[in-house]
Amino acid sequence: MTTIRVRLTLIYSGLFLLTSVVLLITVNLLLRQALKTRAARLPEAPVAPQQLRVPQLPELVNDVISYQWEMTTFTVGILTLVSLAVGWLVAGRILRPIHRITATAQRLSLSTLHERIALTGPKDELKELADTFDAMLDRLERSVQGQRRFIANASHELRTPLAVQRAAIEIGLPEDGGEIRGTLLRHNRRAENLIDALLVLAQAEHGLDNRSPVALDQVVRLVLAETGSDGVSVTGRAEPFVVDGDPVLLNRLVTNLLDNAVRYNHPGGAVEVTLSRGVLTVRNTGPHVPQERLGDLFEPFRRLHTTPGQGAGLGLSIVAAIAKAHGADVRANPNPGGGLELVVVFAGSEDASPAGRTAE
Repeated sequence: MTTIRVRLTLIYSGLFLLTSVVLLITVNLLLRQALKTRAARLPEAPVAPQQLRVPQLPELVNDVISYQWEMTTFTVGILTLVSLAVGWLVAGRILRPIHRITATAQRLSLSTLHERIALTGPKDELKELADTFDAMLDRLERSVQGQRRFIANASHELRTPLAVQRAAIEIGLPEDGGEIRGTLLRHNRRAENLIDALLVLAQAEHGLDNRSPVALDQVVRLVLAETGSDGVSVTGRAEPFVVDGDPVLLNRLVTNLLDNAVRYNHPGGAVEVTLSRGVLTVRNTGPHVPQERLGDLFEPFRRLHTTPGQGAGLGLSIVAAIAKAHGADVRANPNPGGGLELVVVFAGSEDASPAGRTAE
């Protein structure tokens, strides 16, 4: 596939070659005709008495025309090569603003929306394109800032009444008040968890504002230490690995993966967590997962199993959003005997040490 720069260079050189050939043929034909006309008007020269042969005028005209063809062809060939080099340089200079626009577009994310192309120079089509792109970024940045303010306000406005409601239930209803107290507290807790999950999902989908080096192996060991097994055997192995990202969101990613593996399991099952060279793998036993349903795992509010009390279906969608915000790739594979293998591959991370350590 040829680039625009190559095509422009070939167009420049092709036009130069075409016009040069037309000029060469026209000039040489006119020169031949002019010489023949002049030669026809001149009287014949007397034959020299010497033995040396003197070229006749028609032969001399042919020699001049032949020499003219050779020299102009050679000159056009040299100038064609020069035109290729000059066309390549000129095309690169003309397309430089396009490269600047492309580089800015590839570099942009929700955390770098403040950057602009700010192209300088004459007000031509490329300057107009860059200014239009900058204006679009201005509108997008204002929209993202408005959404972030909404998320922050919603976090406060939604959590406060639920906290008041929970306190009213715990204080106003006696502990021996029957099942109604436990039911209200359970629904209140579920609503709080749902709001927290939605806010985390919204935050992850809006990208990272600040990044810092995070020891992912320490995050894995911390989550493993805090995870309740509920009759499921949980083992883990984590090699030191550093990720440039958000420590809170990375903790939530590992927590959701491990919680999903424990929750969708069976009594006496097993969960294995490994972190090796920037690849986080969580395998679990459990019910069979159809291959055609794997795409639903990372969609919000999609659950493969409708067992009561199994969550709102946001766990893996939050994992996918957090992974995307960190430039990581997530994939799921069903295990032959049941259960899932969830793999998160982190790209552009720095390996802290080649040595691995085991976390139980």
